Amino acid sequence: MNPNPLCPSVPSVVNPHVLILGSGVIGLCSALECARRGMRVTLIDRAPADRDGCSFGNAGMVVPSHFIPLAAPGMIALGLKWMWNPASPFYLKPRLSPSLFSWGYHFWRAATAERVSAAAPVLRDLGLLSRECFETMDLEFGLVKKGLLLLCKKQETLDEEAHTAEMARSLGIPAEVLDAQATAALDPGVTMDVTGSVYYPGDCHLPPGRFIAAMEAELIRLGATFLWETEIRDFACDSGRLMAVQTSRGEIEADEFVLAGGIWSTALAKALRLRLPMQAGKGYSLTMRDPRQLPELCSICSEARVAVTPMDGRLRFGGTMEITGLDETIARQRVRGIARAVPQYFPAFAEADFDEIEPWAGLRPLSPDGLPYLGRTARWKNLVVATGHAMMGLSLAPATGKIVADLLEKREQDIDLRLLDPDRFG
Repeated sequence: MNPNPLCPSVPSVVNPHVLILGSGVIGLCSALECARRGMRVTLIDRAPADRDGCSFGNAGMVVPSHFIPLAAPGMIALGLKWMWNPASPFYLKPRLSPSLFSWGYHFWRAATAERVSAAAPVLRDLGLLSRECFETMDLEFGLVKKGLLLLCKKQETLDEEAHTAEMARSLGIPAEVLDAQATAALDPGVTMDVTGSVYYPGDCHLPPGRFIAAMEAELIRLGATFLWETEIRDFACDSGRLMAVQTSRGEIEADEFVLAGGIWSTALAKALRLRLPMQAGKGYSLTMRDPRQLPELCSICSEARVAVTPMDGRLRFGGTMEITGLDETIARQRVRGIARAVPQYFPAFAEADFDEIEPWAGLRPLSPDGLPYLGRTARWKNLVVATGHAMMGLSLAPATGKIVADLLEKREQDIDLRLLDPDRFG
């Protein structure tokens, strides 16, 4: 072995060297939890330090209320309906791709009421644990604990969301169904044109950039090593254990490995003879620096599938789900769809307000069943997988980091991880 001198690896039960593949929000939360428990941590990322991936431009929501996975009954029919509208919230690019066909087949199999019923308690537990972790991280990153409004233009939508709210309450997640007047009273500084809403008081929001920066600064203080612009080329293995990662900077040894590379995890897993099927779900956001009105609560415009989040005096609008492969180009018609939707719910705004805003785009890692991959694999004794969180990466990141560190320390888990098994698709 010829380990990188920046990352010496001397196997130690007390102080293992953990190599984390990926420095998005999942990788950072995992690294921070490991470093705070005395482990030596190195993070590898193909991107530069000033990266702008999906951990940065997202809606910044912490949402225990989101306990229904993406693969749910009715989603396939809704997706087929939407994909023919160039400004709709969803688009799937038809293409001859065996991996897409396989992903779609597994999505179809998972989109059942029984599967959602089994997954909801797991996502609830992860969401509530994450919210608790956010509150106890002892970092300053602007967490706002005022709840979330799920805004509904139509009575039919409000009735459907009221059913979800009833399910939430049965799972121990507070939820209140409000009419238009009660909705306005919760956030009187902003004008809304809605039939009503569902209020989830336990949800929160934060500026993702501040959160990332706070974790990176704390990791540096704790002695973690960051290797930016470092390509992973192969792995060195022996007797069911990973020994080192072969990179553009040389070979880097470690005692434990964490795969947290977002959408890029699928290709890395293939090199490890693992199968982690995912599709890239491209999302967009528009951040208004001087908004006409600034809400105090974050919200989701239900019919339009647009998220609205105040962030340090700015206002971010995020939405869409494009499944077009590893393509980060911006489809302007999808961006216009977000801009057109906002005034329908917030009439103080106009579509023209978005004309000069440069859109952000990011690729979210979508597993076929809408659940993350989280746990150890049968093939490699010292590998933990933590990826595939879709739109819930930031929301579930602290809980994921805690579970990753627990798995490395071989601690008992309070949350049942069987549905999240990284080996579940072979």
